[in-house]
Amino acid sequence: MLNSASVKPGRCRITVLAMLLSCSFGAMPLNAQPSTTDRMAETQGFKASAWYLPDDEMLGFVKIPAGTFAMGSDPAADEMAFENERWSAERRQGRVELADYYIGGFEVTVAQFKAFVEATGYQIHTGTLNSPGNHPIASVSWTDALAYTRWLERMLKDSTETPAELRQLLQQGWRITLPSEAEWEKAARGFGSRIYPWGNQPRRDRANYESLAPLPVGSFECPECAYGVADMSGNVWELTRSPYAAYPFDPSDDRRNLDGDALWVMRGGSFEDPANLVRSGVRGGVDPGARRPTIGFRVVLSRL
Repeated sequence: MLNSASVKPGRCRITVLAMLLSCSFGAMPLNAQPSTTDRMAETQGFKASAWYLPDDEMLGFVKIPAGTFAMGSDPAADEMAFENERWSAERRQGRVELADYYIGGFEVTVAQFKAFVEATGYQIHTGTLNSPGNHPIASVSWTDALAYTRWLERMLKDSTETPAELRQLLQQGWRITLPSEAEWEKAARGFGSRIYPWGNQPRRDRANYESLAPLPVGSFECPECAYGVADMSGNVWELTRSPYAAYPFDPSDDRRNLDGDALWVMRGGSFEDPANLVRSGVRGGVDPGARRPTIGFRVVLSRL
């Protein structure tokens, strides 16, 4: 049963247990000007000539190998598990098989999203670009995030500077989009059932949570994390392409109504959340038009 909801300014209703968020805003103001320089993003290992993507051989995409993993939370092993993390009335966790895919090693940054806005004239909410370039983008909606992924796919397909392996995948029909919640959870958990990406106990030296503000992406090292993907716990909630629905997870649902008006799953918790909300199994839901300073996203390269 859900806890009683709290109502906050901006007509935002947040339910504590299921973390369902539905917000309504008025007309979007003109684009805000960033308070930082682009150089900040580049000095931390991001490439200005490639829309400030990470400066490595795959522009920040990390391969997650094919295979099955345990999805959902077992209350017997994780006493903090919420009811919406249980696979079914009969099963606590389910086994999900995924083909190989690539996920962004970092949350999408302010500098990366700014490159999209400047290239397209896309209208955003006041203050969206005011954080330093190496911070995670926030105060963007689900539809804003999806627009960015579509633009990035076009840019990488057309650019002669795109690394050969990445270009080949795109030419073969792979798509850049938001991760499904299964893709997100596997990247966070690995093949095991760890409560957090690094293990079964909360650690303040592994993630940004119970704090006052987001930090630059990749601020915490996580040698225990299965795939070396940064900030899967805390910093900002991460939007996915999965509609919010009760388990069991059905991958076919993610291929329908991508532009529909539904609640969409977000994962990982944010900088202001307590330890129980930054676990790998936590599931939140958000209205596609909601923009909050605690919500951002990362991208995935997948065979849809």
